Amino acid sequence: MRWLVSYALIYLLAASTAQASDAAPLQVRIGYLGYRPDPGPLLSNVIAEPNDAGLRGAELAIIDSNSTGRFLKHDYRLESANVDNSQALLEAARAQHEQGLRLFVVNAPGESLRQLSAALPDSLLFNAGSPDDSLRTSGCLSNVLHTLPDRATLADALIQFSVVRKWQRALLIVGQAPEDQAYAAALRRAVKRFGMKIVVEKPWQFDNDQRRSAQADMPLFTQAAEYDVVLVADERGDFGEYVPYQTWLPRPVAGTQGLTPTGWHKTVETYGAAQLQKRFEALAGRWMNDRDFAAWIAVRSIAAAVSKLRQDEPFAIRQLALGDELPLDGFKGRKLSYRPWNGQLRQPIPLVQPRALVSTSPQDGFLHPSNEMDSLGFDRPEVSCRYP
Repeated sequence: MRWLVSYALIYLLAASTAQASDAAPLQVRIGYLGYRPDPGPLLSNVIAEPNDAGLRGAELAIIDSNSTGRFLKHDYRLESANVDNSQALLEAARAQHEQGLRLFVVNAPGESLRQLSAALPDSLLFNAGSPDDSLRTSGCLSNVLHTLPDRATLADALIQFSVVRKWQRALLIVGQAPEDQAYAAALRRAVKRFGMKIVVEKPWQFDNDQRRSAQADMPLFTQAAEYDVVLVADERGDFGEYVPYQTWLPRPVAGTQGLTPTGWHKTVETYGAAQLQKRFEALAGRWMNDRDFAAWIAVRSIAAAVSKLRQDEPFAIRQLALGDELPLDGFKGRKLSYRPWNGQLRQPIPLVQPRALVSTSPQDGFLHPSNEMDSLGFDRPEVSCRYP
């Protein structure tokens, strides 16, 4: 009788394996929604961000996900919409939703993200385009996870390094755009948090062409009491490129220009990142930037969750992502995870100059009771909204 039972078990196992192999592939459809407002004319004519920033990262992640997903019979597909205004973005999102999509990667400003979150309440959105701090503190969106670092995280990463280097006194220069004001607010918070001091803060109010007058204007403009570092808040790139090497005192420049904290950069090459960089450059014909990486890790988060869950239900993915069981590797030397109180991706932050990696934060010595990466950005007590 035992051999009959053994043969029966073998038959049942073989039958279940055959059924699994004959099962239809799980098709995972992901929408990419891209909208970046025209910044208008820039005084310094800096190199513009690529028009396909973000999209190319998502495309590479689809390729990477399919290369491993085929063994599990998972088929990942990207349906993209790049538009030139917020209303068109909302219409594109609704069209994709009507076609059955419930997973989205969004590269758009914070206000557009809020509109999409409200319009797609049964969907899961990954924010790969807005560093808006309020989305992580007072205006949390329950169906949104954030893969792009917020400004607070970037500022904390920079100021930690400044403290390590004993740059204790800062001159802060702030641009006129709302984004510049928001970046400056993040810097002020970080300076206070880590015990630095802003000795002088100056608003940038010139509208002349800095290519012609940087040597004349910038040294006089940066005259101030003794300072160790110049912090620049100029997200648009109106003047910040002309601060380094033109200051009254010979001091390092950091912030949006000079030594810059960012989610990703060409010079990140350790922990297997060089292979990711090469694959991206072969696909896109350019360097990978922070929007590309944010979109890439968003799609890879979905793929990692689907591989573990064997399903693509959006809120099952959300629940897994906000726990401790999501296997997520971002080529940054540490396991990445999402904060359960605001959905922000925990990740090390490279500090770079244009052609070199200088350091990576969190810096050694900046500790946290549970996770050192929570020394960057908003910790649980700092978040007033509740993330269900």
